[in-house]
Amino acid sequence: MTRETVVAEALELLDEVGLESVSTRRLAKRLGVEQPSLYYHFRTKKDLLAAMAEAAMTSHAGAPLPSPADDWRAWFLDNSRSFRRTLLQRRDGARLHAGTTPTGDLDRIRHKMAFLVASGVPEREAQMAMLAAGRYTVGCVLEEQAETGPQEDLPADVPVLDQEAAFEAGLALILGGLAQHTATTGSTVRPERER
Repeated sequence: MTRETVVAEALELLDEVGLESVSTRRLAKRLGVEQPSLYYHFRTKKDLLAAMAEAAMTSHAGAPLPSPADDWRAWFLDNSRSFRRTLLQRRDGARLHAGTTPTGDLDRIRHKMAFLVASGVPEREAQMAMLAAGRYTVGCVLEEQAETGPQEDLPADVPVLDQEAAFEAGLALILGGLAQHTATTGSTVRPERER
């Protein structure tokens, strides 16, 4: 039994039962081993959850990094959309991810930050925008994954929420604020490429 096997099985268990019901006892039973044998790979359940969170982010972590020719605005939107899609791939994906530190992804994060700064976004604003977009995305997915079904009990004058449209609208506001703030700080921002 490898660490990767344990994590893969734990993610399958997550998809089946949800984060609240994932336990080392259940996982050990599923793997056909005694619970203490899991501690060879993970000292605590927290360590296991961190490994699960990192593995669950694989598709986002494998997305292409921005290149100097990319428009930073389009990339910012695409990066946030990729993050959202990845969180939605797993049951309770946002809850699993919330509060984790992406230590295994630091080189990619540094590359993304360097791209934004090279594109004319001041470093502090780039950091805060990435943090805000990430937290906004996690929050949106938390709400989306918490939905229990159709909102049939809502009054007639309350519109049904289109989760993707709401996410896109909020993301556009974050990007618009960043673009406006960047333009007013006197930084040289590359103009958007003609399409």
